[in-house]
Amino acid sequence: MNIDTALKEAMGITGALGVALVDFESGMALGTLGGGEWLDLEMAAAGNTDVVRAKLKVIASLGLGDEIEDILITLRQQYHLIRLLDAKRGRASSLFLYLVLDRERANLALARHYLKHIEADLLV
Repeated sequence: MNIDTALKEAMGITGALGVALVDFESGMALGTLGGGEWLDLEMAAAGNTDVVRAKLKVIASLGLGDEIEDILITLRQQYHLIRLLDAKRGRASSLFLYLVLDRERANLALARHYLKHIEADLLV
């Protein structure tokens, strides 16, 4: 599936408030959907690149020899879910899906499950 379709599918996840596909090397969003005045997805995408870079650096420093699947940030009213995409089928390894969920309506386990399926079908 292409970026637009992937973003639309992510917004179909119960409780989804906004989604972005982000390149953490550049900090640029390749696509966004949802959000609004109260949720600037472009700014959030750029800011979350720092989160991803920091965690990758820590994993490398510790010599864990493992990879990040998800990073979860829980706020009082929202979940912010960062899903790093595997490099495959010519896809850059520096991409992540960033999904903001309404904590009262979302099922975190299902959201992670759906993002995994979206990731598997996404062609960039």
